[in-house]
Amino acid sequence: MNIEELRTFVEVAEAGGVSPAALRLGLSKSIVSRRLARLEAELGVQLLARSTRGATLTEAGATFRNYAARVYAEIEMARETILPEGGLRGSLRVAMPLTFGPTHFAPVLAEMARQHPQLHIHACYSDRFVDLIAEGFDCAIRGAYLQDSNLIAKRVGPIDGKLVASPDYIEAHGSPKTIGEVVMHQALMQGTEAWRFMDGNKVVTVRPQGRFKADSATALAIAAVAGLGIAWLPDYVTEEHLASGALVPIMTRYPVPSGAVYVVRPPSQHPSRKVQVLTELLIKYYREPSNPEEAARAKVQPQR
Repeated sequence: MNIEELRTFVEVAEAGGVSPAALRLGLSKSIVSRRLARLEAELGVQLLARSTRGATLTEAGATFRNYAARVYAEIEMARETILPEGGLRGSLRVAMPLTFGPTHFAPVLAEMARQHPQLHIHACYSDRFVDLIAEGFDCAIRGAYLQDSNLIAKRVGPIDGKLVASPDYIEAHGSPKTIGEVVMHQALMQGTEAWRFMDGNKVVTVRPQGRFKADSATALAIAAVAGLGIAWLPDYVTEEHLASGALVPIMTRYPVPSGAVYVVRPPSQHPSRKVQVLTELLIKYYREPSNPEEAARAKVQPQR
């Protein structure tokens, strides 16, 4: 039985279709389909029920998947063990925010590539929400407050932020003094997110309203400087505007609770060692900044 056919089957089963699995594997859809056909022919059973919407496991496929994943994981572990200095091989597809990914995490990926010359890394920088399973990613770096999902998350570092507005906006419209007043102001948002504030030891959630939205925290900061509304933004994005006076903190009596940066991955009984190594490097990055400036910049953009 061919190990690459086993791997292909496992990837298709986890991704829910040939197309996302092909992206994750870096192969054409025709090659993936041929591998699946050969595996099914060898076993003499149908493993996947295919449709225009994707591929679902048959009863036989669901049973075989657990064994196939375990076998492939063991072989990959054996391969990585005999590589020089525990090197990694294959490909790693990772999604991360455009706002802070190139400045904060591109150096971590570059270091990972340097340490593992047989590893192919494909990074996608975008502030949109990426569907890891449908788009064939091994993992993503996300921040702030993760919504409930079937993804598995590992915390790697902190996020701090605050509510801000421009002096011009405050002069024209005032600023909210209580949590309840937030909904009376124009909010600059990424979508339809909820904002959270600390009222003593209690977390209070509100759903602000506004006419200006963008999928980039940098764009929201510029809109706030222009006086279009109030914004909940990470310190990394606003620090220069705060220093110049273009933005000022508001609602300081009710601070934003601290959030975190996470590595998230699709559910699997056998997590990829490549994702584990990336997670460890990111944790080290947050714990051991090389200088005070990097330490100050280790507070990053929430993805809400």
